[in-house]
Amino acid sequence: MERVLFGDNQFFAVNHISDEKSRAQSIKFKEDSAIIKTLDEARSVGINTFMCTTHDRIVNICNTIRSEPEKYKDFTIYPCMPYAHKYANAVTELGIAGTIKQYVPGNFFGSMFKGGVAFISKDYLSIMELLVDAEMKMFKGINTPVIFLQNVITDLLLGLRADEVLIAFHQYVKKKYNVEAGFITMNMPKLLDVLEKGGIENPIICASINKAGFRMSGGNAVYEDVLKTRKLRAIAMQVLAGGAIHPKDAIEYVCDLPNIESILFGASSKANIESTYNYIHNFDQKKKGL
Repeated sequence: MERVLFGDNQFFAVNHISDEKSRAQSIKFKEDSAIIKTLDEARSVGINTFMCTTHDRIVNICNTIRSEPEKYKDFTIYPCMPYAHKYANAVTELGIAGTIKQYVPGNFFGSMFKGGVAFISKDYLSIMELLVDAEMKMFKGINTPVIFLQNVITDLLLGLRADEVLIAFHQYVKKKYNVEAGFITMNMPKLLDVLEKGGIENPIICASINKAGFRMSGGNAVYEDVLKTRKLRAIAMQVLAGGAIHPKDAIEYVCDLPNIESILFGASSKANIESTYNYIHNFDQKKKGL
């Protein structure tokens, strides 16, 4: 994985601290062209991996990327699924059957047979496979070397002790798409325990890791111990704690931690993208003694 990953919260008006900033972002990124422009600005400073939800608007972004294969030949996307709001809204508007019809990939009746059997028998693993296939349809032809399970599902499954579904997700994306599975969580220590117990070595885990302990279940000391003593490929997200920490202090803290393979952040302007990227690069160089 690349050291720096670019996220999508700002594109869909997700701000954990300020409603005012959310409204401003909603206006700025009303058009898909504004999203593409910001992705190109991230690429211009050396960030070539976009980690995004499966929001409906990502379909148009993928279409743009596919339409210019030479320009985006080195560009990578890490899909994060499912985008829960999309399904909740669809069920409200279309009902369960209508939602399945809209999002099931390929031959509807063939997929419905698999899905129907799954629902009738409560075969949750088959449902999971069906939903993964539905979400991956928009990324056809695009390099997606890691597929992530969103924290809303990861942590729900952890809470339900449905460990077999987490393991099955890992196995399915490897078998069907020949890529690695990643997991987003707000409880990295617990998730790592479950994945290791299920036979997954050196897993890819994306978690909130920041100086303020924001959304870090158990707190900084527990996370720091896991990073020092356990084997995983950690991706640090929400490193600015939703804007509560100055970027310089936030990046210095994360870069100083062991075992952080990648840092994920989002930004709305080229200046902020460059600034955050440079902080990461400079602190990495300092750590290496360069």
